[in-house]
Amino acid sequence: MVRNDDTIAYPGPASRAKRALQESTSPHVIVLFGATGDLARRKLLPGLAKLVVNELAPEMQIVGSSLDEHDDESFRAFAKASVEQFAPGAMTGDEWEEFAKRLHYVSSGAGPDALAASVAEAEERLGPESRRLHYLSVPPNAALKVIQMLAAAHLVARSRVVMEKPFGTDLDSAVELNAQIHETFSEEQIFRIDHFLGKEAVQNILAFRFANGLFEPIWNRNFIDHVQIDIPETLGLDDRVEFYEATGAYKDMVVTHLLQVLAFVAIEPPTALEPRAIIDEKKKVFRSLLPIDPAHVVRGQYAGYRDEPGVAPDSDTETFIALKVGVDNWRWAGVPFYLRTGKRMAEGLRVVSIAFKEAPRSMFPAGSGVGSQGPDHLTFDLADASKLSLSFYGKRPGPGMRMEKLSMQFATDELAEAEDVLEAYERLILDAMRGDRTLFTSAEGIESLWERSMPLLENPPEVKLYQPGTWGPNAIHQLIAPNAWRLPFERPWR
Repeated sequence: MVRNDDTIAYPGPASRAKRALQESTSPHVIVLFGATGDLARRKLLPGLAKLVVNELAPEMQIVGSSLDEHDDESFRAFAKASVEQFAPGAMTGDEWEEFAKRLHYVSSGAGPDALAASVAEAEERLGPESRRLHYLSVPPNAALKVIQMLAAAHLVARSRVVMEKPFGTDLDSAVELNAQIHETFSEEQIFRIDHFLGKEAVQNILAFRFANGLFEPIWNRNFIDHVQIDIPETLGLDDRVEFYEATGAYKDMVVTHLLQVLAFVAIEPPTALEPRAIIDEKKKVFRSLLPIDPAHVVRGQYAGYRDEPGVAPDSDTETFIALKVGVDNWRWAGVPFYLRTGKRMAEGLRVVSIAFKEAPRSMFPAGSGVGSQGPDHLTFDLADASKLSLSFYGKRPGPGMRMEKLSMQFATDELAEAEDVLEAYERLILDAMRGDRTLFTSAEGIESLWERSMPLLENPPEVKLYQPGTWGPNAIHQLIAPNAWRLPFERPWR
């Protein structure tokens, strides 16, 4: 690029990094099943557009497929409306025209031959080095039909497949699902996506632990009292009533999200920062997870749930769940992990909070304030802003020795590189194209989690009523006693 003063502006480190990322990744044909669904409209199509505009993605052609009747032009119009609504200002008119040329459509009802022909045309545009990424943004009961279509269309070679949750509903169904998928795709080709793991803040847990000599020595049962992973939601069911009534909060959120985040908190140092090493350590955490004890679980249902259209009048489906789990290894023996999530709650947050043990004996006089606001906490906010906070007691200015809770805080948007933060689906799609399985879930890991979930699934406690806009049933306080829930925060983030 040439400046007005006729001097040459060489690309900076960020530009060189983007170009290197593009050049190291093969051109891709992305086959997007469920291309007119809600996830594609809100996340996938805008995400792909932003990857192209920001020069992070390799050369690509996108073949959309769904049961809706579209041609290339009407699908491009659908995609343009999606980008304008969910990524406003992300593209100029010229950039959209360039992106639109990459979009093509074939109806799922046209069969495997039509799909194969559309992919072949896309590959001709990209050249012989291209690979295929099949994204299955479809309901669970349709996933196997799509995989069978891919096999019939001979689109398995040089390909990877991204699958959305749920990955089974219990141990038997998970084992059966994995076995059926493995008839067509090898485990190395399968990318089970969990968008929580694509968030910048989750990866920052790894960086925080393993890049700093200050914290790794105290990341164990000798210094940590307990851990909370808390993901309340203010949202209701929207148009997911049928899915949710058959699934509930535990299967929808705990197995697929909260326990995956727990693994990043609890893993041992991997031998290298590479996918296989990290996945192996996550598997060890799942194998060390104690079976879920129904006595340590609170299930809740918000008042009015049974009045929702499509919900059985005597439904026992939980819209809220809180549980205490343990990791049975040397690092974490005796340290409780408290997990909580639910619908129609007081706030929508995503927080991991590490509570450190208090000093064994206080030298400070009674009334000094030490211990009055609970233990020191290290808190990770997993929302897109990606914040972290370390709270501790410090002296209040003035005479005497009065203590109050202070905190050191950091947010990603304070950095000059904040604009480079990728939305979770953008990062995970890019990782799948690169073949990086670090942030994806393995078959063995999923089966381990379902195995440890069976005591709860076979003997669930009764659901307890809670009012919308609250933090769940009152029984959650007995579950965590003598500790207290970190949410709601006593002090807001800066």
